[in-house]
Amino acid sequence: MARLADRMLSRRQVEGLISEGKTVFIFDGNVVRADAWLKFHPGGDKAILHMVGRDATDEVNALHSVEARARMRGFVIGKVQQPWESFTPPLHGGTFRPYIEGEGDEELSESECPQSKGARSSSSSSVSSEDNSFLLDPSLRRRHQGSAIASSSSSMTSVYVHDETGMEELTRKGMEYDLATYPALDAETQGKIVDLYRELDKQVRAAGLYNCNYVRYVREVMRYLTYLSTSLILLHYGWYKMSAFFLGVFWHQITFSAHDAGHMGITHHFHIDTCIGIFIADFCGGLSLGWWKRSHNVHHIVTNDPEHDPDIEHLPFFAVSHRFFSSLYSTYYDRVMQYDAAARILVRFQNYLYYPILCFGRFNLYRLSWEYLLLGLGPRKGIAAYQRWLEITGMVVFWYWFGYQLLYKSIPTNWDRFLFVMISHAVTMPLHVQITLSHFAMSTSDLGVKESFAQRMLRTTMDVDCPRWLDFFHGGLQFQAIHHLFPRIPRHNLRQAQQLVMEFCKKSGVPYALYGFYDGNKKVLGHLGEVGKQAKILAECQAAVINKGDYGHM
Repeated sequence: MARLADRMLSRRQVEGLISEGKTVFIFDGNVVRADAWLKFHPGGDKAILHMVGRDATDEVNALHSVEARARMRGFVIGKVQQPWESFTPPLHGGTFRPYIEGEGDEELSESECPQSKGARSSSSSSVSSEDNSFLLDPSLRRRHQGSAIASSSSSMTSVYVHDETGMEELTRKGMEYDLATYPALDAETQGKIVDLYRELDKQVRAAGLYNCNYVRYVREVMRYLTYLSTSLILLHYGWYKMSAFFLGVFWHQITFSAHDAGHMGITHHFHIDTCIGIFIADFCGGLSLGWWKRSHNVHHIVTNDPEHDPDIEHLPFFAVSHRFFSSLYSTYYDRVMQYDAAARILVRFQNYLYYPILCFGRFNLYRLSWEYLLLGLGPRKGIAAYQRWLEITGMVVFWYWFGYQLLYKSIPTNWDRFLFVMISHAVTMPLHVQITLSHFAMSTSDLGVKESFAQRMLRTTMDVDCPRWLDFFHGGLQFQAIHHLFPRIPRHNLRQAQQLVMEFCKKSGVPYALYGFYDGNKKVLGHLGEVGKQAKILAECQAAVINKGDYGHM
């Protein structure tokens, strides 16, 4: 009798499983059912939900260790014929038909599949090179629109605004630009890119770029201790402002190693790297590694998608796309991102507020960390269950040594305490610039599930060019495009991997975005300024509509 894992499943059978609410994805030609460990996944459930119905082979290989991939095969429930034509996941608006026993793929044509208004169908989600009508028609792409309209006035003006301000035309032009700039989305072209990417991975492994250079980390630790010791010595002698500066530098630098550990890029052992990351992030920095992993894994799966990527969802302060003007529904936060009165004001000046607001970025990370831990948003059972309590312990230890011993007991006045907090936190601002720099000015278009993992990462991410001696300052974040292709490569090897990636881009025809630090910042500020102008136009049109009392017709 054939094993369950060896049975062949048709496309209609897989579609039927998803219609029943089962969490299945394709990995290396196998159908993996993830329901049993969805809530226990150390990287959060959302990262998996974004891959339902899709061929997740490259994403799984990029983000998981060999051991994790081996355990994953224990949840295989069948096989499918390759190459697999991905469905649009339910989380992205895909709809699925129940399977009728004995029904073949050729039966019940796609045109007969009932569709919900405004949602992608399970078949039309895969856009052919001959028909990009779905991609180029923003009206077909408005998901969650009913829940996104926050007030009667906004709903009354929505039709008029779309007609008169050209917001949908901007979406269309953005997609047209991407379709013209990047390789075609047909199966043959994207299949070649997938093959070249997997060959690139073999080259990276053959070059030993997954091997960690521990001597480099010894140097890192010595540098960290130098910053911290300098801060404590200056604190002892009453040089509070300079002490705060070096403590901020310490926090800024150790974050890079926490990032490495979160991707299992140091020892490549899940528990060891996780504990290293928690010690750095929670005990030393007061930030939750678990929160970061849950958010960051989604970011690596749906990079720069306004509805899904939490790393670009920063209303009311920033909007990197005009699509945020319609109060999009965030699938990560499970709520509508209101484009409210505050957003309408702040976004118009966001290019001027970019650096000042990022000076306060660390305070928001404290909030997100405690929200994650107190609400128990991470796994409560399974191999990662202990991490929540270890992190809470780390946060308590942090606020004891920083909040009580350092701020309260070592600094005499409230004014000096205030200045110490503000300086030490503002000094970490370059970290937030480095994180946002790689994505804020890149494409936010969703080209559908036919786009390969490698092309999507390179289309939505830029690298920053800098001399080798400045690598310590950027901490590997200057190689974000390479990091997105190979998240588990230790950061000290990313520069060496750059040449291989550039050769891959030449062969595949996928553009590689590389800017100097100055030019990269200029590009981001220019993009934020352009979106700010669009926000101003939108506000003027809405005001005109309200004053005229002409709300258009549904």
